[in-house]
Amino acid sequence: MSPRSDPLFDTHAHLISDDWDRYPPRALRADLPVPKRTEYTVTAEALIEMMDAHHVPTACVVQRGHLYGYDNSYLIEAARRFPGRLLPVVILDTQDPDTPARFTEMVKHQRVRGFRVANTRPSHLDTAWMSSPAALKVWQACADLQVPMTAIIFQNQLPYVLPLLHIIAKMFPTLPILIDHLGTPYGATLVEMNWARESGVTGQLTMPPAPDFGVHAFIGRFRDTPNVYFKLTEVNMERLHETGVSAAQLTRRMADEFGAERLVWGSDVGQSLRWSYADKAAMGRAASERLNPRERALFLHDTAARLYAAK
Repeated sequence: MSPRSDPLFDTHAHLISDDWDRYPPRALRADLPVPKRTEYTVTAEALIEMMDAHHVPTACVVQRGHLYGYDNSYLIEAARRFPGRLLPVVILDTQDPDTPARFTEMVKHQRVRGFRVANTRPSHLDTAWMSSPAALKVWQACADLQVPMTAIIFQNQLPYVLPLLHIIAKMFPTLPILIDHLGTPYGATLVEMNWARESGVTGQLTMPPAPDFGVHAFIGRFRDTPNVYFKLTEVNMERLHETGVSAAQLTRRMADEFGAERLVWGSDVGQSLRWSYADKAAMGRAASERLNPRERALFLHDTAARLYAAK
């Protein structure tokens, strides 16, 4: 691990309350089962303690939609108790016509600093969740507010969602858009990898090799959309660890392609459980070892601080 103590901005921390009565699991859709309680928690207090221990001044707390659904109340409460340190990134129903107005109120009055768009059913190969007329009004609301939009794209969606996202990015050229877990096969979660193994989809188990890592084939199209940013998280670290490749090599490749000012770091604490927060922070810093000092500061802290600055 790198001994560096550069300040970190954590763009991807998940909170899980220890008060299951006040913050119970909720389904994202009426036709989905209510999720089970997790066997672990990451409270706001616990996250702040970890952040203090590892020189992380600020974190985006990202809604765990597959645990809390569209109930973002724990994130909102956390931001109220730790203003300026925990910045909520919420998930709301993009098909609900009330969502743009509701989100606008959350930004203006509840310290919300981002929206996360996700397919509630990854196995369904549809795009309404991000590009229906109703969903595009949510994108417009984010653009009007200048509040970043984050998109999580599952591996089986990459071939058709990434071109669509490129079109949307050009429709809203002033809106900062972040792609969770880089947008390459190295962003496949353990759940996705296990699904691929069980389903015999062997092509999704092979990671594109160095030195390109699939950057050109999957996300090269975003060279001409400077409002699109890429988030490196523990999900990527897991894939890199399995293939025996240094994260610093991939980060250097991304910086050469897009510029370090379009890269940010996130821990994925509360979701990825392989490593402790101390390890996550050290791995984030180690991923910057092939960057120069200015590039390193942009990747680890400064770009995210600019994008998520409270207004």
